[in-house]
Amino acid sequence: MAEHLKHQLEQGKARIVEAPVDANAAAQIDRSFNLPNELYLGTIAGYLGFIGVMAVTFMNPVLIIPMVIFAGFIIAGFGVPAIFTRLKGNDSKPMTWGQFEARGIMTNTGKCAPRDAAVQVLILPVLLVCWGIAAATIAAIVS
Repeated sequence: MAEHLKHQLEQGKARIVEAPVDANAAAQIDRSFNLPNELYLGTIAGYLGFIGVMAVTFMNPVLIIPMVIFAGFIIAGFGVPAIFTRLKGNDSKPMTWGQFEARGIMTNTGKCAPRDAAVQVLILPVLLVCWGIAAATIAAIVS
């Protein structure tokens, strides 16, 4: 939790210092987001699965263009960062699944276990697919 240090500063118990400077910070470029590719592929599959369920459930020639546009946005939303990670000067590589299972991942709030990180990444796409299946089921029952 954040805490105001006004009283500690006034009493002399705390002091303000300059942030340490890392001489190698400019040389280290990490564009990999430090997650294994399988998590990204699972996320893409979930989003495209939702679009697929909606397209099959509400099959209509009028909806072809919007569904293709939605799928294009999803592909572009993950494709551009994938290209970004392959730019010149990016020395880092994404973790392999084995490394991810062994080490987990460090977040701003601390170390996150691999299972917890995978759940956090994949929960929205899985819920979207479940929502699409529920909508398809309701549409089938109603019609």
